[in-house]
Amino acid sequence: MAVTQQIARISAGYLADCRRSAGESPVGDPHWDPSPWDTLDLDWAPALLGRVCELAGLDGIRLDALRQATDGDTVLDLGFLSTHPHAIGPFGPAPTALSAAQVARVSELLGQMDMPAILAALPADDTQAAALIGFGADMIAGGPRKYLLEPFDALREFYLGASQRNLLAVLWWD
Repeated sequence: MAVTQQIARISAGYLADCRRSAGESPVGDPHWDPSPWDTLDLDWAPALLGRVCELAGLDGIRLDALRQATDGDTVLDLGFLSTHPHAIGPFGPAPTALSAAQVARVSELLGQMDMPAILAALPADDTQAAALIGFGADMIAGGPRKYLLEPFDALREFYLGASQRNLLAVLWWD
């Protein structure tokens, strides 16, 4: 099974309930089980998206928003989600999160990004584009443009939904 980027949009109350459950459980079980409708699997797209945006010369503010959308932040204490044997993302770095305010800002900035225009800044030849991108882009069936548009659109819609519902985001690799 491949390790891929996962994101869940949850309420602050749900996170508090998980923290409380982990504290009360003799084995630290947070009972982490966000709704499938509020989770997103970004596959291996985050590094590729970041690299494409760098190559296109995306401004620092929006590039930082994309990085936050895929890397999270360390503002919220999520140590209880990293406790064995109930750790989420045991194959990657510790889970990170974005507060509802951070989610709203990220959503706003992702909404300002024109991914088709960003992808159009790549060389027209998929082999050349993949060589510039790196990160295994040369192995993507159908080419990097086709592959990257879908996860970016999903990411933007995911954060828009989280922002509209005043939810926070938890990110991990699993």
